[in-house]
Amino acid sequence: MHFIAVLAAFIVLSCGAANAGEVRRTAQILDRLENANHWRDHVMVVAHRGGGVADGRGRFPENSSAAVEHAVSVGAEMVEIDLQRTRDGVLVVLHDQRLDRTTTCRGPVAEKTFAALAACRLVVEGGGRVTLETVPSLKAMLEHTRGRILANVDNKLGLDDLPAIAAVVRAAGADGEVFVKQNLWSAGKVAEMRRVAERMGEGVRFMPIMADDAVRDIAFLEQVTREFAPDAVEMINWRREGMGIAEEGGILFGARARAVAARGDWHLWVNTIVIGGKPTGFLAGGRGDELAVHAGMPAETYGFWAEQGATMIQTDAPSQAIEWLEKNGYRVPYGLTN
Repeated sequence: MHFIAVLAAFIVLSCGAANAGEVRRTAQILDRLENANHWRDHVMVVAHRGGGVADGRGRFPENSSAAVEHAVSVGAEMVEIDLQRTRDGVLVVLHDQRLDRTTTCRGPVAEKTFAALAACRLVVEGGGRVTLETVPSLKAMLEHTRGRILANVDNKLGLDDLPAIAAVVRAAGADGEVFVKQNLWSAGKVAEMRRVAERMGEGVRFMPIMADDAVRDIAFLEQVTREFAPDAVEMINWRREGMGIAEEGGILFGARARAVAARGDWHLWVNTIVIGGKPTGFLAGGRGDELAVHAGMPAETYGFWAEQGATMIQTDAPSQAIEWLEKNGYRVPYGLTN
């Protein structure tokens, strides 16, 4: 019995040490997140849909624990996860309104109870490999990411659902480690977001989304960031139909926008992800993951956006992005001072 007690104590201490190490890594990530001006020589990487894509193909189910584990292992700072709601009101991590593409089940998520989702296995997109994982609740996913990697919740529901999301963040003990976001393009949308933000409570970080087809006035960008004091702004750079690859970052990555970011001490976030159902290169001015991975031109993607001032890149290829950025001096190793 004495040996068993000693062994049990050793296991507890070992797990505690591992968890402490993970928390310290998260604290370092938060330091770089909250002090954008100090860390403008470090590009943070966000794994899209949990990081299910690696080496240019689906290796893990999107929005799964396995995908998150891979994102953590390659050094990503954040995972983006998607949100739906079941018939009995449980917030779950799933991209589509229907189960067909990403699970072994069929039909709308909203018509299933959470208990019924236990029969739905997550599949790897592309090859269709069925895994043992099921659709996770938001709470379970945040308990998995907590202390290990930050999370960005892409709310597929309504703006009024943000307070409920914030409540789950607090219930999961992930306070301060989770972003919620909303597209803002007018004074009316800002006022609407302000009212919702007052109901969200503490513990959740809000990030505005700005798209260059709707926001053309840098004064509006400055107004929004002054009011909400975000850690980052997600900048959507569209490639116009008939245009070639962008030669510059557009108005949201121009000199004036970068000056506003410096004054506000926040990060410029760019998406190099693939948009389903859209033409190739529709996002990021044509300088997205397709160019980096499939065409083998990462310098024209990740290097280009880093030079345009982006200090956060959301990508479908987190391992490739991190490898290239580290090799070319765009990431500062953790544990070093700057």
